[in-house]
Amino acid sequence: MAKKEHILIIGAGLCGSLLALRLAQRGYDVTVYESRPDLRTTDISAGRSINLALSDRGFKALRLAGVEDKAREICIPMYGRLIHDTEKNTFPSNYSGRDGEYINSISRGDLNGLLLTEADAFYNLTIYFNKECKGIDLDTNTASFYDHETQQKFEAHADLIFGTDGAGSALRKSYYLERKFLFSFSQNFLTHGYKELEIPASKDGTHLISKDHLHIWPRGDFMLIALANLDGSFTVTLFLSYDDGTYNFNNLTSAEKVTSFFEDQFPDVVELIPDIAAEFFNNPTGALGTVKCSPWYYKNKTLLLGDAAHAIVPFYGQGMNASFEDVTIFDGILENHEGDWETIFKTFEKKRKRDTDAIADLAIDNYYEMRDHVANPIFKEKRTLEMAFEKNFPKDYSSKYSLVTFNEEIPYYRAMTLGRAQDKAILNMISANEIDVNDDDLKAILRKVKEETNDLLEEDKIAGLK
Repeated sequence: MAKKEHILIIGAGLCGSLLALRLAQRGYDVTVYESRPDLRTTDISAGRSINLALSDRGFKALRLAGVEDKAREICIPMYGRLIHDTEKNTFPSNYSGRDGEYINSISRGDLNGLLLTEADAFYNLTIYFNKECKGIDLDTNTASFYDHETQQKFEAHADLIFGTDGAGSALRKSYYLERKFLFSFSQNFLTHGYKELEIPASKDGTHLISKDHLHIWPRGDFMLIALANLDGSFTVTLFLSYDDGTYNFNNLTSAEKVTSFFEDQFPDVVELIPDIAAEFFNNPTGALGTVKCSPWYYKNKTLLLGDAAHAIVPFYGQGMNASFEDVTIFDGILENHEGDWETIFKTFEKKRKRDTDAIADLAIDNYYEMRDHVANPIFKEKRTLEMAFEKNFPKDYSSKYSLVTFNEEIPYYRAMTLGRAQDKAILNMISANEIDVNDDDLKAILRKVKEETNDLLEEDKIAGLK
């Protein structure tokens, strides 16, 4: 049965297209306006990460919308990290000690295109491209747009407006520019930016390095990562300071400097990318930032979701998954309070805000872990112990990474607090020689870890930290 409300969604990216699809499935009249061209017919990937890590929280949302199986068909499973040192040696590190737990490399464009195509099947859902939102009148619920095709301005009114238009959200901007209510907003950038490169496929279209891993070249102050694509290529991302250190984006200004940098720090990558300097200069440098804000809604008329409400840096592979989980959580609240939009919006933010703040903080943590710690001997011991726990006691232990990535029923905040306590317990006991990762009595070690973890959680509780 069709609902009386007309819903306008700003942004047809991953979160917006999934939200639109789900609302259309529920019978709402939905109109979506997207500032960019239709990515199914135009290449608009330049400067953006073109492949992402899809994991359990994301699949749960796709399952809700009935598109999980189609999404899995365009995924490449990654079972762990493969660490590359400067001597061209590699060291594998699984994501989980349990069988069947892995993350997936997936093309942003392919997944977005899949969702848009699914949305096209609904008569009550219309998507317009090349329509850039310039602002929203919060009192009249009217959005102003610029049509890049006709070069004309126009307005659109709706009963409800949802902003899923990313970190630069026009709806969020209207919240603080119109000053209709007290609105808190922070946008914090890392001192590092990122640049996309590509390892091409071999002549026969196969992958030149393992497609079963997320590749990491950790170098302390900077790093390189690579994820496989279906066509045999790899999307490579360099994370580097803008102006600090011996090597930075501001001083890598010539082909000679770029080539010398890669030959010195990533010699095996130089062998895989035919003209590394040309690849470097042909791609833009992007910024890495975190957005937090509150409230996400205005009265019972507008709501922010996804990156528009909580953009995060990419180092936990959870940006897309968190945005998709927004749709899952919102759908459950809508099921329980349909028609009462004020309650729906308030309940959604109350239930979700602490968790999205948590994954934002975890993403920053994982940046330093991937860049600095994955090659650290004590960190390696911790990971060895965690893998053994998960393999031998699969129901009794999950690492912080597993809690976040493979336990979609555990909220991010709970995964963060428990995971951090476990990490601290294990690292403290290894450093103090209170446990030996080579000890045969693994069950006794797990018991010690759990006891120490519980003590740390209790201390945090007493201190008011949880």
